[in-house]
Amino acid sequence: MAKATFAAGCFWGVEAAFRKVQGVRDAAVGYTGGHKPNPVYEEVCYSDTGHAEAVEVEFDPAVVSYEKLLDVFWSIHDPTTLNRQGPDVGKQYRSAVFAHDEGQAAAARASKERLEKSGRLRRPAVTQIAPASTFWRAEEYHQRYFEKMGIDGGCH
Repeated sequence: MAKATFAAGCFWGVEAAFRKVQGVRDAAVGYTGGHKPNPVYEEVCYSDTGHAEAVEVEFDPAVVSYEKLLDVFWSIHDPTTLNRQGPDVGKQYRSAVFAHDEGQAAAARASKERLEKSGRLRRPAVTQIAPASTFWRAEEYHQRYFEKMGIDGGCH
């Protein structure tokens, strides 16, 4: 198994999208990329923790490639909006790839460059590509939120 971590706005929809990908064994919502240890939802939303709402994906590379996960990531959000996805505004909603090794970082950079050259975007991608840091799992009521609420599809 391998891990990948992505931030693409509200983590509920991101989690739901990755759970549908064959080869993804698990996806958990949480917080990463900031400076506050053990953050909770209210702190991430209403104070300056530096964290993004993110999803840590556990996947089987023999079934799904990291590049395929990057394709899903680009397709489920607008990577051209700084610190915003739809109605959600704030640094915690930024677009980011948190690479677990240099191979993931290189793949993310190449994927971002291909996307920008494809002509699909009207503006440059502002997606941050940074090393993965501690992933703080969100409170249990956030895990599989759409499933718990009976929401099919999500917000992405």
